[in-house]
Amino acid sequence: MSIKSFSKVIPGIGPVMFERSKKAKHLNITVKPIEGIRVAVPFGLSYQQAEDIVKSKRKWLEEQTVKIKAVQEEHEARVHEKPQFDRRQARDKIVKRLEELAAQFDFTYHRVFIRSQKTKWGSCSGSQNINLNARLVELPDELMDYVILHELVHLHTKNHGAQFWAELDKYVGGDAKKVAKELKKYRLDV
Repeated sequence: MSIKSFSKVIPGIGPVMFERSKKAKHLNITVKPIEGIRVAVPFGLSYQQAEDIVKSKRKWLEEQTVKIKAVQEEHEARVHEKPQFDRRQARDKIVKRLEELAAQFDFTYHRVFIRSQKTKWGSCSGSQNINLNARLVELPDELMDYVILHELVHLHTKNHGAQFWAELDKYVGGDAKKVAKELKKYRLDV
């Protein structure tokens, strides 16, 4: 039986999780907060070859690790300085902004639900209901608007294809994917 995954501390790099992947066509290295360095190893490439490639990317991995650490520190600082929010006030603020944006851009939805979720800022159901996270009030206003508009656009386009992003670009004033990357700096799982 072959090993599917294992972690190894590589000198000068730190802990690295190696995982055999059926989907990977090439070796894929990711560096993420909390998870650290993960390597998807395609079939046809030995773990030793994967480790050698990781070692050859040491400088890049150091740069990524520094960036991730900065994002984590920034996030932790925000968590410690943010005031506790009142759920009723959060709901009122989010619903008011949803109604304003829907009216401004001529969107109609069925119902809205405000929940405290640990994994999603928002979602849209097939029955035209919009679910939004109560913690949206902790985001900068432009990011809260982005999440709301993202879900409103899903009322018309149910996927994340090119048509979806082109439509969303119209409402967020430009590069929606850039705003989506900015949103990723804010984590829900704390």
